[in-house]
Amino acid sequence: MNKYLSLGVFLVAVVGIGIFIGIATPPGDWYAGLAKPSFNPPNWLFAPVWTILYILIAIVGWRTWRRNPSGMAMKLWFTQMALNFAWSPIFFAAHATAAALVVIILLLALILWFIDTVRADDRPSALMFVPYALWTGFATLLNASILYLN
Repeated sequence: MNKYLSLGVFLVAVVGIGIFIGIATPPGDWYAGLAKPSFNPPNWLFAPVWTILYILIAIVGWRTWRRNPSGMAMKLWFTQMALNFAWSPIFFAAHATAAALVVIILLLALILWFIDTVRADDRPSALMFVPYALWTGFATLLNASILYLN
């Protein structure tokens, strides 16, 4: 497959699924009624942050796939992506804050494992995943705080 076509597939898939899940599982009244920590960001911030992160995640997935589509790094990338896409329905649709916390902790662990796995052979991909790891770490703290406060 042409390298630019495959990049387009990764971008459309990751960003498209991310947008779909965001639309399908909006925070809604349930989330608005929850007690939140003082560091909770405004709702408008989440969409642009996740759009940028999804673009980076897609590029990293594409780079990883081009290097070794059946290797450990690609397996980690797909697994973290599945957990990423599962979190919003668990948290916002099922209102299962404890289960969502377990998912996001596993997600953060896989992101860090992915970074460690690729850092020697694909430093740009490892670096592109750092903002994702930082945001997911923040989101983990936010999820834990909401669980604690409610």
